[in-house]
Amino acid sequence: MIVHACLRDGRGGSPTAVVAEGSFTDDERRAVPVAWGTSHAVFVSTHDGQVSLRFFTAEGELPACGHGTVAALAVLAGRSGMSEYRTTLLAGGRSFAGRAVRRPGGFQALFDPGPVTLREPTGPERDLILPLFPVLAGPAVVASVGRPRMLIPVPTRADLAALTPDLDRLRQATDRLGLLGCYLYTVPTEDGRAAARMFAPSIGVPEDIANANSTACLAAHLSRRGFTTLTVDMGDALACPSSITATTEAGPEGVRVDVGGIATITE
Repeated sequence: MIVHACLRDGRGGSPTAVVAEGSFTDDERRAVPVAWGTSHAVFVSTHDGQVSLRFFTAEGELPACGHGTVAALAVLAGRSGMSEYRTTLLAGGRSFAGRAVRRPGGFQALFDPGPVTLREPTGPERDLILPLFPVLAGPAVVASVGRPRMLIPVPTRADLAALTPDLDRLRQATDRLGLLGCYLYTVPTEDGRAAARMFAPSIGVPEDIANANSTACLAAHLSRRGFTTLTVDMGDALACPSSITATTEAGPEGVRVDVGGIATITE
């Protein structure tokens, strides 16, 4: 089935294929998002009360996919018939909590993406990536929740909308550096509202409509500046408006993030 994950005001969202696990080859898994016209597919299996997820694009398997997790939680919550659904998810070699609450027209799904690691970019990372994005509002950071990606601030939404990176050069650079992609974001307002665009040609996604895991990385990064709640708008350049929410809480083992959005099952 198709789930639109991370809608904004009841519209848009990232179309995601949600498929019951079966005896598929990896080639067959990679073919699903192509056949269904989505950027990602998530394969769902349940065993002894635990839910396992596998994520694929046309290029291959990913260890994690935030909007895919939101989509899977919506489907699981719908099948459960409960007004509030909670479960333990297994993906990318880790188990984590997920939940979904029934809302008018869909489900609000949230999950714990795991610990976020943050570091300064290396010299080669700066040299190969930053010239592709000439309008910057501050230093970039490399963040990871399974795979590293570069978070790059830009001054305004107009600057963000005007971005036209050379995707061939970006793919060459991210392939060489082992980066998932680049997440460009605006400086948040005082109440934590921002906009972002995620370019990830290395995984077969030139631009992502919604990227929850990168938003979780941004939330962890900005928590050091006092932001505890973020709402990030994405997808406008693709005519698919989406919004992702993230909250942070400091703990003894570092910053804990909850991230998610509204999802609706359409097919």
